[in-house]
Amino acid sequence: MTSSPQETHFNQARASLQQALSWYSSFRRHGRRSPEPELQAAVRNELQAIKGALDKLDRKVICIATFGLVSRGKSAVVNALLGQKILQTGPINGVTKYPKSVRWMPPGGKIEVELIDTPGLDEIDGQARAEMAREVARQADLILFVVSGDITRTEYQALCELRQSQKPLLLVFNKIDLYPDRDRAAIYQQLYSLGNEGGESDSLQSLLSLEEIIAIAAEPAPQQVRIEWPDDRVTYEWETPEPQVDALREKILGLLNREGRSLLALNALFQAKEAEESLARKTLELCQEEAEETIWKYARYKALAVALNPIAIFDVAGGMVADLALIRALARLYGLPMTSFAAGQLWRKILVSSGGVLLGEIGSSLLVGLGKSTAAAVSVMESPAALTAYLTAASAQGAIAGYGAYTVGKAAQAYLEQGCTWGSLGPSTVIQNILSQINSSTILYRLREELEEKIR
Repeated sequence: MTSSPQETHFNQARASLQQALSWYSSFRRHGRRSPEPELQAAVRNELQAIKGALDKLDRKVICIATFGLVSRGKSAVVNALLGQKILQTGPINGVTKYPKSVRWMPPGGKIEVELIDTPGLDEIDGQARAEMAREVARQADLILFVVSGDITRTEYQALCELRQSQKPLLLVFNKIDLYPDRDRAAIYQQLYSLGNEGGESDSLQSLLSLEEIIAIAAEPAPQQVRIEWPDDRVTYEWETPEPQVDALREKILGLLNREGRSLLALNALFQAKEAEESLARKTLELCQEEAEETIWKYARYKALAVALNPIAIFDVAGGMVADLALIRALARLYGLPMTSFAAGQLWRKILVSSGGVLLGEIGSSLLVGLGKSTAAAVSVMESPAALTAYLTAASAQGAIAGYGAYTVGKAAQAYLEQGCTWGSLGPSTVIQNILSQINSSTILYRLREELEEKIR
């Protein structure tokens, strides 16, 4: 049976994280028989982050976080989706003091959901608020931003900041029972006006679309009901209408069924990618002295190998082999995965991104090598001048080759610091594969360009 794209994305992400855990759990530098305590201690948090991302995948739990300013009804939205009052709500501002999470199994849904309720973004001091929002948004697979009434400039700015997390976002207009004339177009127009005030209207389309604005009444205000009795008495009672959240529930269910596993996969992969990059940075710091020695050693090897080879083209080819060997030696030193194929890919990437420096090195080496080969052929006939020319050309070519090797080594360090995420099952590669297969009708499709830029 052919797997659905969602299932394929999920399985690819799981395989990527399993490979990373398998590799890094026995983390050791080249030549060591067992993992080093100092290295293991330095990367413990990163390994735990990768394991946590894999556990989340295995549990198949989608994380949905609610954000908004104080008194917009965030807790009421969560309660309405659950169908029962689990979280405290009330007329006093700031009932929710810290993030709280509850589990929700949507009817007919195939994935369990964790709903996270957060404090109002305007009731926490600046730095603490920013850190809380950033951490919850990082965990979330989907964000609900709750507003009610006129949208303020503060809300618009908070919405823009949350969109920088590059997670799918739904704008939930709550308390629609108090604002019956508000519809999607009116809400969108107000956002457009706020964007114009700050010169940000061009980015409004990337913020959200009309389809991502949902109007609800999570906890409708009590209404007075007239009751006429058989004995002609008339009394009045207050009744609270049922929550009006069907539109939001259907939107979430549709999104989860259509792309829930892809959301899970991408979020887990991005968390793993960040962890592997951090892991590589720490490893580079611990191995800096040995790495410098390795680079200089291979620079000398390459310089000698190129200088002593009398045949043009072969000497340049030998220099390229030395570069590849240097890249793999650095990867082994850092304990990072690197196949010969991956080393070749990285060498080509360094070549392209060097701004012509390495291409110039190869070209210069080739030209000098041709002169060296000619001088070598003439010196065979015992011409002293030709022998001098040969030695001069060999020295120049060796110096150029050594410089090129050092450049490759330093560039390889910079790329390895990004976590070697480019292998066949590396997070960046799998993310790119998933993004290339996303259907244009999905909410993820609108984020594709931003996510592709993020992995670059």
